[in-house]
Amino acid sequence: MTGSTTSSLHDIASRVYEPAERLVSDLASIEGDLVVLGAAGKMGVSLGRMAASVFDRLPGHRQVYAVSRFSDPAARVELEDSGVRTISADLLDDEALGSLPDAANVVYMVGRKFGTSFDAATTWAVNSYLPGRVVRRYAGSRIAAFSSGNVYPLVPATSGGADETVIPGPIGEYAQSCLGRERVLTYHAETTDTPLAIVRLNYAVDCRYGVLTDIVRAVEAGEPVDLATAAINVIWQGDANRYALSALTLASTPSTVLNVTGPETASVHWLATELGRRLGRDPLFVNEPSPTALLANAAQCFGRFGYPSVSLSQMLDWTVAWLRDGGPLLDKPTHFAERNGRF
Repeated sequence: MTGSTTSSLHDIASRVYEPAERLVSDLASIEGDLVVLGAAGKMGVSLGRMAASVFDRLPGHRQVYAVSRFSDPAARVELEDSGVRTISADLLDDEALGSLPDAANVVYMVGRKFGTSFDAATTWAVNSYLPGRVVRRYAGSRIAAFSSGNVYPLVPATSGGADETVIPGPIGEYAQSCLGRERVLTYHAETTDTPLAIVRLNYAVDCRYGVLTDIVRAVEAGEPVDLATAAINVIWQGDANRYALSALTLASTPSTVLNVTGPETASVHWLATELGRRLGRDPLFVNEPSPTALLANAAQCFGRFGYPSVSLSQMLDWTVAWLRDGGPLLDKPTHFAERNGRF
């Protein structure tokens, strides 16, 4: 691999953890250390690095702690090298949870999706039972907790997406357990007077994984792209990290709900065509488009924290460059076309 290619991949990868000045200003308005729970997942490492970078720019000493089982040692090394203190712990273990460091701020990223169809009980334990215990452990701290846009019902593709006022209508046990997580978090936050912000995220992408990576790999391999789910939202992972950290400033009692996703209702057919054009390939398609899709409206987020810094067009360019230049992939498909909630 040439030096210029390596630099290009590095520049793209770094955009998932580079903080914006607006985030520095947001986190300057709150005090104290930060604990990131579930920090070794697809987003946790970059979010932890982003928070540490912001704290480095603020006066005084503020520490980021990253908590996970850390089955991937590389994730732990990357965080430690960035000034984040890592703690290996199984949060379902009472003693481990109780021994975690105190912190005024908590980002809760623990969740389980894939494998639910085969082991629903574990999904419910992780997604709906554990959150209440975490709030009790960090009662009084500011908590920004990740949820999912999957709690919403399918909405018309022309609707502009479900905003925070739409009544949840989760499809399938994974989505139901995510709504369970929200309800349990809210109950315990209210009974302990703990400020809480719930972040309903759908389809964050970096070039190692995500909807765009799923589509570009199918196009490159000559495999058909499923149009049954004809429209989606996507957001660059770095922007999603920024919004989630800024959501700490919205934590309140009663809790606040914030949709985090991209501003476009993007046609899957158009995305595949645009990625194919960049690859020099004509995409193949399968299934007829349905009139409804899982879509969210993040206007409230943009009004509070500004628009995403990375455009959809830039994401398409980076995704193709990453694939062509041999960037590493996580091999974790999103199953974005799934309409029956089975994961």
